[in-house]
Amino acid sequence: MEKVMNINSTLNDVLVKLFRNVNAIEERAMRTEEYKDVTTNDMHVIEAIGMEGARNMTSVARSLEVTTGTLTIAINSLVKKGYVDRVRSEEDRRVVLISLSEKGRRAYLHHRRFHERMIESVVEELTEEEQRILAKALAKLYHFFRVT
Repeated sequence: MEKVMNINSTLNDVLVKLFRNVNAIEERAMRTEEYKDVTTNDMHVIEAIGMEGARNMTSVARSLEVTTGTLTIAINSLVKKGYVDRVRSEEDRRVVLISLSEKGRRAYLHHRRFHERMIESVVEELTEEEQRILAKALAKLYHFFRVT
């Protein structure tokens, strides 16, 4: 029983600290001279737009689980900073298409490299079985938050 309490206490401590500090940790890691004007939220919008080309606002808002109004505020800022291009669709002028500018694509790749390094540091000393267990545990944690 003592061992279970110890692991539960340790997991609780790690998860609470991680969730409390994840944005600050990520923002600190992402902060460079080139990207000093980009917040973690900006990076997540850039990531949601992706490198595949122009996307409509509704699909990006849906992938971020925010309203199009909330996304519009973020996009306005990213357009002003030069990370995102915004145009009206030729087929339907009511549709706004957004895509990453060259500066936005560089920021996207910078963010992706951070995530790759983060995952590498987590799994580098784990066996394949431990990696599968960790992935399963984190998927369960994600599910807990989705249904709570």
